Amino acid sequence: MSVCNQCNCYQSTGFDIKMAFQPIVRVQTREVYAYEALVRGSDGEGAGEVLSRVNSDNIYSFDQTCRVTAIETASRLGIQEKLSINFLPNAIYEPETCLERTLRTAKKLNFPHKNIIFEVTEHEKIENYALLVEVFEAYKRHGLLTAIDDFGEGYAGLNLLADFQPDIIKLDMALIRNIHERRVSQIILKGILAVACELDIVIIAEGVETQDEYSYLFDQGIDLMQGYYFAKPLVEQLVSPYAK
Repeated sequence: MSVCNQCNCYQSTGFDIKMAFQPIVRVQTREVYAYEALVRGSDGEGAGEVLSRVNSDNIYSFDQTCRVTAIETASRLGIQEKLSINFLPNAIYEPETCLERTLRTAKKLNFPHKNIIFEVTEHEKIENYALLVEVFEAYKRHGLLTAIDDFGEGYAGLNLLADFQPDIIKLDMALIRNIHERRVSQIILKGILAVACELDIVIIAEGVETQDEYSYLFDQGIDLMQGYYFAKPLVEQLVSPYAK
């Protein structure tokens, strides 16, 4: 791989960031399956405020900085579980080249490629759909796991699933909210579970906030969950809801 000279991914973003980590838990065995890295400002500002500073001039460097910062911080905190990193699909110029810093950082810190999950959110409109499929395919070739975040809300969804089957689907929290009393959401969930089973895709329910939501999802056989019911994200700290 060569360093890309078509974008400014090595330039400064103009602001500093930190990472908060929220556990994704395996409820059957009561253990942490992964930690999702969530961007925060240098003084703990929320993701929305940080993302408001991203523009066409710094989007490439911001995406790369988030990846590197997530891996560096995870390594420093001693994460042995999987690490889930969000990426901006519109901040990728060429899949292999834009992956170069990620792989180099992971190798330098002895962070296994197989423990890295890259999530793309449905919330962001995809400018180049074919390129996103190429990105996912490149990640899989290098042994990285792939995930569609916020599945069921947004722009990608079933169209992406038809052309590329990720390792993981993360259900959108709007689908999860009060699912124990919403028949339509229950029917949609059962449909997604059936498709995921046929395609051998792992399901994560995110945004779980209440005992009722947890109990319903558990009864449907969902083993991986994430949300405030288990733990809130902590800046540069790890928390396990099952720690003794």
